[in-house]
Amino acid sequence: MRRLAAVCPLAEEIGLRADMPLAQARAICPELQVAEADPAGDRAALAEIAGWAERYTPLAIADPPDGVSLDISGCAHLFGSEAGLAADLLARLGRGGLPARAAVAGSAAAAWALARWQAAPLTVLAEGAEANALAPLPLALLRLDARTVAGLTRLGVRTIAELARLPRGEISARFGAAPVLRLDYALRRLAEPIPWPHPPAPWSERLAFAEPIGTPEDLSRALRLLAERLGARLAAARLGGVCFTATFFRVDDARPTLSVATARPVHAASYVAKLLGAKLEGLDPGFGIDAMCLDAGAVAPLAPVQSGFADATRQPPGDLAATLDDLTNRLGEGRIWRPAPVASHVPERALRRAAPLGRPEGFVLPAPRPVRLLRRPEPIEATALVPDDPPALFRWRGVLHRVRAATGPERIAAEWWRRPRDETREEADQVRDYYHVEDSAGARYWVFRTGRHAGAPEARWFVHGMFG
Repeated sequence: MRRLAAVCPLAEEIGLRADMPLAQARAICPELQVAEADPAGDRAALAEIAGWAERYTPLAIADPPDGVSLDISGCAHLFGSEAGLAADLLARLGRGGLPARAAVAGSAAAAWALARWQAAPLTVLAEGAEANALAPLPLALLRLDARTVAGLTRLGVRTIAELARLPRGEISARFGAAPVLRLDYALRRLAEPIPWPHPPAPWSERLAFAEPIGTPEDLSRALRLLAERLGARLAAARLGGVCFTATFFRVDDARPTLSVATARPVHAASYVAKLLGAKLEGLDPGFGIDAMCLDAGAVAPLAPVQSGFADATRQPPGDLAATLDDLTNRLGEGRIWRPAPVASHVPERALRRAAPLGRPEGFVLPAPRPVRLLRRPEPIEATALVPDDPPALFRWRGVLHRVRAATGPERIAAEWWRRPRDETREEADQVRDYYHVEDSAGARYWVFRTGRHAGAPEARWFVHGMFG
């Protein structure tokens, strides 16, 4: 049976309501206009609104099916008061064609209930007034399941005040822990855990403007001010940031961001502002920016750098880090890296990409490896005098190579402890015998044999890399 998922205020006035069968609704209003429900689209829209609301607080989360929760602790003074912040939010939503109601309370559960019960567009509770405000509200506003609400209603418990007067042990024994837990959340007896999508960065600075700004000069000065504030806090804690993100809140509700990464932890305001300023030319301020935020997404202790007692011709570490930062932020994060060894004998797993100025690992490969390792071993046609010998000649990419010298084999088996054994392959196919071979032209290759030495299937040969 098709039912109404939501109704507009005009439909409510003529008696339509959510969850009403569509046939009954059409009987009441034959000219009713309906649109197919789009739950996925609604969730995406709520997520967009929650992201937009981060101009007020970094703690904003979509609360399906029809709400957004904000933790405005420590943010209200930027708008004069909690009521001022909520009024500004409602005004912006209204200008965007999104009518809404808001409630400000000491707990998320109380604010949720009041926003859906009170007829006024804005309700602001005084500190500690949750119990009195929630007392006459129906049990459903505690977000209990329908079965629990029905069971409590049969006992004559219809309001939150009546539930609060019952012995807690008897409620839990009959209805489980949910009613007592939801009541404690609403009355601030327990802190409600909320999975914020963007946990607040402890190293963050915000700046709001009385009038929107948009010129490159103004944006650069604002970035420098935020970098000075953040850098002073980091310096006091003897920390440096390795990833900085500047968020620009435009008046049209867009939130462009600029991100930079550094090879070493830094807190110098001029340096951070310079890296971010280099990307400002690609920023579209739209009709103006009314707030900015600078976050240090990752911080690390500042390691002391010794100067002097070194070759004066060597480039100081700081200069190398600055060069790497310029390249990284021009070419893109992850484009500049150094190969680092991995404690694995399997060639494909023996190296990984590491930070360019990271501390070198202590693992040493057990045997020489090619200067160039192919992304995937390539098959070759090889001929050996006896099954256990290296190839006497091989053909690779259409060219015949006669082997003049060879060393080996170095046997490398699959790492059975990393994944279950592939039962579809013979055990001999999972073992490789590697040889260093040199052809008559002096070129050296790294080839291996896998498979059985006799019978079917025959041994197969591959080339895996080239030595310098």
